[in-house]
Amino acid sequence: MCEGLNILKQGAEAKLFICNYLGKPTLIKERFKKHYRHIDLDVSITKERIKNEARLIVRCKIAGVKTPALYLVDFERRRIYMQHFENSITVKDFIINVVAKNEKEIDKALNFVAKQIGETVRKMHENNIIHGDLTTSNMLLVEKLPSNVQDDTKWFHYDNLELVMIDFGLSFIDTSTEDKGVDLYVLERALISTHNNFPDLFETILNSYKNFSTKNIKEIISKFDEVRARGRKRTMVG
Repeated sequence: MCEGLNILKQGAEAKLFICNYLGKPTLIKERFKKHYRHIDLDVSITKERIKNEARLIVRCKIAGVKTPALYLVDFERRRIYMQHFENSITVKDFIINVVAKNEKEIDKALNFVAKQIGETVRKMHENNIIHGDLTTSNMLLVEKLPSNVQDDTKWFHYDNLELVMIDFGLSFIDTSTEDKGVDLYVLERALISTHNNFPDLFETILNSYKNFSTKNIKEIISKFDEVRARGRKRTMVG
């Protein structure tokens, strides 16, 4: 049923495997057992987290946000089986390893990616989906239609690209403007940390976020500004 199982990477909470499941390229996320917890408590917590992650992926799809397709949830083995995008690149790698090396494309590429991120995050927030870990490592660019282009120039064919959100392990549902503001602040800090050579990137994303929809936008941005101010104060003090 699952052929060619290979480990892709290992994080703090889970291992990621890739394989062919029912003939489809598949990513398996397997959560670790926490031996410091009572076994029954660990099973219960892990089951709820798996259910929550699967639920959020489905909810994103309903909201029009591109996410991996779900194939199987296996509580017994602590696994989620989902679509593996073989022909993809993380936004992080796109910016660092592709865009930065092509000066003529920098402005166009960053504007494209910023628009995609801003609109996608706004769709999520309009549906009260808080991602919880908005970094460019958790965003993929994929081709809408497979091309025959073998080199990195395929990532500059913007009409054939779409943004895919991944890793909903920290995601949750909440109507609070505070949580949406925190989500934006997490994204800003991630961009400062990872892409500080493009200091205007977050503001471009934020403009796209605000322009996509005006619903509750003043309240959300106000909360974001509060969270940002608190964060800067902690940085100055600490």
